[in-house]
Amino acid sequence: MFSADSATLGLTATERVHIGRRAADALAEEVTTLNAKRVFLLVSSTLRSQTDEISLIESALGDSVAAVFDGIGPHGPRTDVLKAMDAARACDTDLIITVGGGSVTDAGKVIALGLKHGIKKHEDFEGFYVYVDDNGDTVVPDFEAPDIRVICCPTTLSGGEFNTMGGVTDDRENKKQGYTHRMMAPIAIVLDPALTVHTPEWLWFSTGVRAVDHALEAFGSTHSNYFCDGVAGSALRILGEALPAVKADPSNLDARLRCQVGAWQSMIPIIGGVPMGASHAIGHVLGGTADVPHGYCSCVMAPAVLAYNKPVNGDKQKQISACFNQPDRDASDILDEFILGLGMPRSLEAVGVGEDKLDIIAEYTMLDFWSRTNPRPIDGPHDVRTILEMVR
Repeated sequence: MFSADSATLGLTATERVHIGRRAADALAEEVTTLNAKRVFLLVSSTLRSQTDEISLIESALGDSVAAVFDGIGPHGPRTDVLKAMDAARACDTDLIITVGGGSVTDAGKVIALGLKHGIKKHEDFEGFYVYVDDNGDTVVPDFEAPDIRVICCPTTLSGGEFNTMGGVTDDRENKKQGYTHRMMAPIAIVLDPALTVHTPEWLWFSTGVRAVDHALEAFGSTHSNYFCDGVAGSALRILGEALPAVKADPSNLDARLRCQVGAWQSMIPIIGGVPMGASHAIGHVLGGTADVPHGYCSCVMAPAVLAYNKPVNGDKQKQISACFNQPDRDASDILDEFILGLGMPRSLEAVGVGEDKLDIIAEYTMLDFWSRTNPRPIDGPHDVRTILEMVR
């Protein structure tokens, strides 16, 4: 259990966050500030092909745009990231700008890493990603910081733009792996709610639940502290009101911006060093191994993990319930109802995960570093199976 007077919070290397500004204007200002001459735009395929948002950004940046690349698949397959890395290397980029969802965001950060360390093929990724060793200890490789900085314009609510870590999937073994360095955090972030009106409803709300899950696992952690509890609680209150407001009126830009701010707040405890738990650990495997979208992982797992953890953090969960203005109900029941109200799935079957995949999911979850920091200990694949059985 934490001691209220003994907490150390980590800070990233992000210098600026533009709140509520149009992306093209904010990015033009950033390119001038950073004196960038060869910008590599890594963008959403949908935004590029079906809207004018990317062309507006290109026009605003003018001759500084060296290349535009789209085609990063869900969960950032290494194959796609390598293609983008080759394109960034070919134009000798001096600034990477990402416009899109979590996979695009993470790819941009890992591309900066790859350019620094000469990653050109699958095998070159080895030695850079975080892993759990045979003793159950989390190993974070030490390497030189990227030379090239990243700016992120997120279109979903998964919050990865605020993190130092980038997730990429080894698409030969279907394992998602995390890469992290303090300087992999973007130098600037643009929260433009107008960009998000193009985001498919299922993606917006599922990643919104992902943000809720960040706050849930931070608040429920036995390694949290008063500051992080306060920020996580604020995130839950904001998201608990703003997500239904967008559901009621998708054109409500103020509610969309509040969702973006709530997602930012949900990431602050993680950035500060509060570990996540079983929902995120299982979610990483559901994504990388079973190809379940990020947000859907939290939609399915968050209430079950709350129920599993209640015997050891019930008092913290009462505070979670209070954030949703329902202090007399179990947090797991509140979340179940909240997620269903957004029209999101609530079972493994609903996201295409059958009984035949449960053993491998349970096994791979034990390789994820956050399986070791769940409030209620996860001692082996059998404990993971217990949670998975709750949402079959």
